[in-house]
Amino acid sequence: MPKVEFQFDFGSPNAYLSHLVIPGIEKRQGVKFAYVPVLLGGVFKLTNNRSPVETNVGIKNKPQYQQLETERFIRQHKITRYKMNPHFPVNTLALMRGAVAAKKLGVFERYVDEVYRHMWAEPKKLDDPAILRAALVESNLPADRLFELVQTQEVKDELMAETQRAVERGAFGSPTFFVGDEIYFGKDRLRDVEEAIAAAK
Repeated sequence: MPKVEFQFDFGSPNAYLSHLVIPGIEKRQGVKFAYVPVLLGGVFKLTNNRSPVETNVGIKNKPQYQQLETERFIRQHKITRYKMNPHFPVNTLALMRGAVAAKKLGVFERYVDEVYRHMWAEPKKLDDPAILRAALVESNLPADRLFELVQTQEVKDELMAETQRAVERGAFGSPTFFVGDEIYFGKDRLRDVEEAIAAAK
């Protein structure tokens, strides 16, 4: 069975929506997605890409269509815990380094669930360190240890290395999925991802 990867950044609402749909695929297909934290700002820099927030400015109808697609996705997957973060775009550097740190502390899965909750279900301005710390404490995560590790060169280097590796493999945004070496981009490709997993079994 090929490795199934989900390259994510907490700043992408589409990555969050994918995160909510992934457990259903895991259950149906008997697989586990490997979550790989990448820095979306770094991916954009390395690929000369920009976020849709910037590229859609001044375009008639496209942002409205993308909003419609999001609403359809939410309805299709019966998603109830999603609100657009009023502070969007949020700088996710500390959050993504935190994800690398959370792996080292053995709290990665809970960290991902909780940070996503604080970002897109009960939205907060998570690039404010005081707000982030309070959110981690509320989630019963080791805030002090996470804040310490985020400052270490090892964690910084690891996030940058994963980000570079993602770009070398073809990534240009988030959410990006890999089934083995096959790349899929965007929440709307999750059906193709599931088909590829089923075909590989």
